[in-house]
Amino acid sequence: MRERAKSFYIVFAITAALVLPAAIALRTVIHPGILQATSNDPTPLGYTWSLLLFIVPGGALAWWFACRPDLQFPRKAFWRTIVLLTPLGFLLDLLFGNAFFIFPNKTATLGCEVPAIGGAIPIEEFVFYLTGFMLVLLSYIWCDEYWMAAYNVPDYKAAAEDIPRIVRFHFVSVVLGVVLIAAAIVYRKFLSGAPDGFPWYFVYLVCAALIPSAGFFHTAQRFINWRAFSFTFFLLLLISLLWEVTLALPYGWWEYRPRVLIGLHIGAWFDLPIEAACLWMAVSFSTVITYEVIKIWKALGTRALEAFFGIPK
Repeated sequence: MRERAKSFYIVFAITAALVLPAAIALRTVIHPGILQATSNDPTPLGYTWSLLLFIVPGGALAWWFACRPDLQFPRKAFWRTIVLLTPLGFLLDLLFGNAFFIFPNKTATLGCEVPAIGGAIPIEEFVFYLTGFMLVLLSYIWCDEYWMAAYNVPDYKAAAEDIPRIVRFHFVSVVLGVVLIAAAIVYRKFLSGAPDGFPWYFVYLVCAALIPSAGFFHTAQRFINWRAFSFTFFLLLLISLLWEVTLALPYGWWEYRPRVLIGLHIGAWFDLPIEAACLWMAVSFSTVITYEVIKIWKALGTRALEAFFGIPK
């Protein structure tokens, strides 16, 4: 367990060591350049075709996963995780998609839209949530079961024997969430120059990442393969830098509504809001912790109330 905790702090330290100098370098861009489109339709079906960034590597990993008959236990947990998380992503778009985003470049999509609160949402958004969650989880499983298998938990049943209940309060996660939300509100109201808005999108991201952490991190941390998690996060970071920073924002595939943001932007990355970078971490963490919690539950072999809350039958 100590080795697992140590791995977590190593991942955090490596991330901080990369983020800090990158942030300093990006902040030196005081007057960022502006893209000048030379056509009214610079990226025909660009959003649609860009989903191959998730579909192709996800498909390759899915093929590897399907060819491993010895991974029945992870496979069941994989599908349960996807069935749980994908509808939550869909719900975000259906309820809040138009409150958080706008989609100005209509020619970048197929034009097939799904009705939602506040207006229709491009169907590409829903394909993104499905393939995005699948790629994140498949890359983690591939690392956990193959590339970095030396650092996984080989026997979940034996490792979970001493767990009285899965849900255990993690005070640090709650404090961190409260501090982050408070800092976002203070920045928006006093430092952003636009105090009339409220950072609803950041609040949503913090809750989506830290509410599961508050209930499950205490139990799940020793089961998470932190080396596999770090690979998964940096893979998603690389894809997001190509997908969102290089293509989506400059060419108007989607934009963020200013009134729901903190007001802190990365000018060198086409004014990327800091929430977008937070999303990349939140998605990786929430997906992995959900997957590990489901594996622990199935390893315990008890009904949900007993496994999660210790309530016997």
